[in-house]
Amino acid sequence: MTLQLKTALLLAAAIPALAQKGDKPFPAHRVVGNVYYVGSANYASYLIATPVGHVLINSSFESTVPWIRANIEKLGFRFQDVKILLTSHAHADHVAGNFLVQELTGAKAMVMAGDEGLVRSGGRNDFHYGDKAAFKPSRVHHVLRDGEEVKLGDAVLTAHLTPGHTKGCTTWTLKAAEGGKTYDVVIIGSPNVNPGYKLVDNVNYPAIATDFARTFQVLKSLHCDVFLGAHGNYYAMEEKHKLLENRPSRNPFIDPDGYRGYVESKEKAYVAELARQRN
Repeated sequence: MTLQLKTALLLAAAIPALAQKGDKPFPAHRVVGNVYYVGSANYASYLIATPVGHVLINSSFESTVPWIRANIEKLGFRFQDVKILLTSHAHADHVAGNFLVQELTGAKAMVMAGDEGLVRSGGRNDFHYGDKAAFKPSRVHHVLRDGEEVKLGDAVLTAHLTPGHTKGCTTWTLKAAEGGKTYDVVIIGSPNVNPGYKLVDNVNYPAIATDFARTFQVLKSLHCDVFLGAHGNYYAMEEKHKLLENRPSRNPFIDPDGYRGYVESKEKAYVAELARQRN
């Protein structure tokens, strides 16, 4: 074990048990095929497992990383086998743990163009939050482009630029096999207009309104069998997990209607907020 790894392990052990107020650990579980939920109650993280290593989507907060690691190990995988680190978007609750994950695993971070500067700077100069939501800067090994594929072993993930929430907000799609069937998995980055977001005459992000409109067009164009997202509450994760425990013969995460309904509701909220700000 290297001195760098020992230092990182000590740092992880010293982190308080509670990541953020109101958050708590959540049981790791298989969603479908080789896709696993390894995040906390509030902040979604996903492991895409392959025979040659794993992909982790979202590191959450630095203080959440020990929970993610524990969940991965409870599933029978090695945390050190995480080879690629991806993200939904460059807000602290999804990327603040990147530095620690890289220290512990050596994973290569890949970030969509538009968000790479936020990851490298630690969230500084955010178009809305400025430096108020800063976190520890971390390395970006590769800047992704819209439609680019990330491959590891037998896993192929496609990065879809779905901007607005952040300039490089990313929705991930992949295929997962289960029970002799193949399912289209969609992990939504975020279509949310956060409180205080300025959609009209935004000097820091002039294209924000058109970017959100683009996002909804992209999301509506995707075929979705398994609906996931950057936060579990996007797709009623806790409720579906209970259903999975009570009726393991039926996979509640296969929910195309829930996906369509969620996207429609968020688009209506965006249109209403845009109209309000224009008046």
